[in-house]
Amino acid sequence: MHENITKDEITIKAVLVALITREQSEEKTIEYLEELAFLTSTLGAATVKRFTQRMEKPDVRSYIGKGKLEEVSAYVKAEQIDWVIFDDDLTPSQLRNLEKELECKIYDRSLLILDIFLSRAQTAQAKTQVELARNQYLLPRLTRMWTHLERQRGGTGTRGGAGEKEIETDRRIIRNTIDVLKKKLEKIDKQNQTQRKSRGKIVRVAIVGYTNVGKSTLMTLLSKSDILAENKLFATVDSTVRKVNFDDIPFLLSDTVGFIRKLPTHLIESFKSTLDEIREADILIHVVDVSHPALDDHINVVNNTLSDIKAGDKPTLLVFNKVDLLEDEEEISVKEKITQLKSTYLNKEQNDVVFISATNKENIDELKNKLRKLVEAKHFTIFPNYLKNTYY
Repeated sequence: MHENITKDEITIKAVLVALITREQSEEKTIEYLEELAFLTSTLGAATVKRFTQRMEKPDVRSYIGKGKLEEVSAYVKAEQIDWVIFDDDLTPSQLRNLEKELECKIYDRSLLILDIFLSRAQTAQAKTQVELARNQYLLPRLTRMWTHLERQRGGTGTRGGAGEKEIETDRRIIRNTIDVLKKKLEKIDKQNQTQRKSRGKIVRVAIVGYTNVGKSTLMTLLSKSDILAENKLFATVDSTVRKVNFDDIPFLLSDTVGFIRKLPTHLIESFKSTLDEIREADILIHVVDVSHPALDDHINVVNNTLSDIKAGDKPTLLVFNKVDLLEDEEEISVKEKITQLKSTYLNKEQNDVVFISATNKENIDELKNKLRKLVEAKHFTIFPNYLKNTYY
């Protein structure tokens, strides 16, 4: 659990808040909060407490009810909490009311993810895209405390602060910044389109999957190059492209940002650079953490996102990673579990399936053989007269 920390280890203290509703069970809420705690630690803060409340729907004024808000407020002030993080998006009025009551920095899920993207982005395009998405998201949500806190870079807030004129000035600055960023992106997009065209007709393979399933580790293994691989959500935000050869048949392999549940559609734009690699790919490697209890959910999130960006019908190799983390259970052994999953997903997904451990390099030869067949089939549709070497 993320709460098992000592006071000496804490730099930024955060509490998490979520609702249990008719649409979202207690079990699902706990699961989402675990993921939210992981997101929080990725941004450098420690979760010290979680609050949940049963409600039919979020309170229009403050997301949670009056009594629960008083409970959260008392804890925040007594424990000198820096951030309060909500597991859903907040409306501008909810944000204003919560900041007034809690007097600390408020995050909702979208803003937390955007700030992680901003901290992770390396290329000019990724940085510009995330900055644009963040400014567009913040524009209607500017409040006096936001203005003050943003300038203080995450302080614990203060009563009073700048007036309405200052907020209007900030809004004008953000609108101007948005215009500048859009023009900058247009220029970068044109340059990238030219770059992608220069790659010619070489087969393109994109690695996709839920965040933190081992995509970058697999990318390193297949391309034999050093790619950042960390046990953190969104370790990769920028697209990484490497040229790979399988027995004299070349292809381009790209690592892409991980998807995540409850990602609002307005944040998809901040994925744009990596989504272009997916849209233009000929083949997809869909990586799944086979040890995760919510792997079905993860697969559905990825498949739905791929469909949303018109990339759901590409030839796909479904790779169940982290088999080394599976353990025998009383009712079913690891071998039986893998057999069941293989049977289920061969029928359901109608894609080729392979089980591996990228970390332990287990079953990588089978993965390469299956990928080689897919690449070869596409390659020979592009170059029907290409001479096969002695390996074929």
